[in-house]
Amino acid sequence: MAPRLKLKLYFDDGSYIGRGKAELLSLIAETGSISAAAQRMKMSYKRAWSLVEVLNTMFASPLVHSNRGGSGGGGASVTEAGQQVLAAFTALQASAEAAAAPAVATLEALRAPRSS
Repeated sequence: MAPRLKLKLYFDDGSYIGRGKAELLSLIAETGSISAAAQRMKMSYKRAWSLVEVLNTMFASPLVHSNRGGSGGGGASVTEAGQQVLAAFTALQASAEAAAAPAVATLEALRAPRSS
């Protein structure tokens, strides 16, 4: 497996956004469902819902809007603010990976050989 950079952006109140929360947002946008997003990430619905609640309180506007289940079904959608947060984090991740690529390559080249 090639080395990879994991980015978490911490705010002054201790809250943060990282790859997992970004992936959850992306999958909610794709599936229209917190439950389906949780299943795709192999996490419990309770954990996914907890992360959604955290995300919704981290920013000035909620990032995910959910509808209660029932006969008409439920569902969830990523709000405009959520789409902006996801786009900004994705751009930040791509920029960090590009900037780190030369140093990561150097570190990989300097690693001890791995035995099979």
